[in-house]
Amino acid sequence: MKIVINPEKGLGKIEVEISAEIWSEIVRLSERYGVPPERVITLALTGEFKEPKGDLEKLEGKAKELEGKVWELEKEYAPLRFKAYGVSEDNKLLAIELSGLMAENNGLRRFLRQPLNRNSELRKLISYYLQG
Repeated sequence: MKIVINPEKGLGKIEVEISAEIWSEIVRLSERYGVPPERVITLALTGEFKEPKGDLEKLEGKAKELEGKVWELEKEYAPLRFKAYGVSEDNKLLAIELSGLMAENNGLRRFLRQPLNRNSELRKLISYYLQG
């Protein structure tokens, strides 16, 4: 593969031929760190590498250990979240049913020419459960 390096100012571009093995390593590094291959080449040519502040293997091991703990907690709390979702759906259904009963009650009050019962606190509670 051929790489062409153009200077920011002036003329004099540089052409470099690299092997497929080196290109595959550049692509692997770009995928690993989430940067474009051009950035990997720029870093390699300018030497802007950051040295790790600690023992990299030890830090990666600690990250894997923490990831394992996260998955254990996820297994523990997944059933609770499922139950909470079921309860929230039940609350929505009950709020819809209560809203219908309140409307029916007000219709009967109109029919009997009684004063309407406008319970604002109950309506706020119903809207709370219907939102989510």
